[in-house]
Amino acid sequence: MPLLVNGELIDLARPARDLSRAHPQLEEKAKLLRSQPARVVEPKGLLYVQQREFAVTTPADGSVSILGSDDATTCHIVVLRHTGSGATCLTHCDGSDTEAEVSLIMGAVKSFSDPTGRGRLEVHLVGGFNDDRQLSQKLTNQLLRAFHLQPDELHLVTFCVTELNDREEKDIHFPIIYGIAVNVKTAEIFPATFPEKGPDEDLRSAHVLTGATLTNIYDAKTEELHIGPYFWRPFPYVDFWLEQDDKQILQNLSTSPLAEPPHFVSHIRSTLTFLKEHPFPSRSLFPDRKPRIYKKNEEGLWEQVCSDKM
Repeated sequence: MPLLVNGELIDLARPARDLSRAHPQLEEKAKLLRSQPARVVEPKGLLYVQQREFAVTTPADGSVSILGSDDATTCHIVVLRHTGSGATCLTHCDGSDTEAEVSLIMGAVKSFSDPTGRGRLEVHLVGGFNDDRQLSQKLTNQLLRAFHLQPDELHLVTFCVTELNDREEKDIHFPIIYGIAVNVKTAEIFPATFPEKGPDEDLRSAHVLTGATLTNIYDAKTEELHIGPYFWRPFPYVDFWLEQDDKQILQNLSTSPLAEPPHFVSHIRSTLTFLKEHPFPSRSLFPDRKPRIYKKNEEGLWEQVCSDKM
């Protein structure tokens, strides 16, 4: 089935940049989103989604009310929502396997779909900018095509990507919005930053840096966050990378060195240090081959569930 805007079929033969011109309501919505200052989202009730992760839940969730992700430069953050069931998925895509990833999140949202058939599937795309390597543009095109190939009718509601999320300063391009959150109770989507990106931030980042595929991290039925088990081989040249100065790390381990947020290098160093400390996660992190499981406590914060309670 096709990807639609206000009931009109999207013409994928035209460049993605023409989409907002053909459908002015998309440009207006992007303008409105860009005009909002980023809100600081505290950990209570938050499920933070890292790169190559996704999570889906419904308004009935008693633990999670906000899904969010940030630090997207060339990456895109995708929200897929069914208006009947309220099932909402957020994922952080980097173009590693877009078609398979879209099929995965479609299946996850449809598993919560309203059996009466009421409602529709809505897509929101945010992220990217006019980067020199045109990685953002490539990912925008991949996502549009992947959703267009789905067997279900989909409605593109938010399109704040690449050119529509770009600002220029002294001849250098940057994204305007680096992160968003979605309120699963109200369906509101807004620019956001997150002081806490856990739990297990370094472990989850290490999973990505060692070549992870898109991973579902949340079970909405049990309201549990599942991390792992993850396995990797010793990271090549980890000592070499840790010896490099900030400029070298930025130039070699980023898709967009000039546009990264200020904490990018410290985040990469922390992840590399974690990989050095855990060259064999099957021994040091997941000897029992079971995931780390977290539930929200009474304060709305993630708390690891002990194995004897599982």
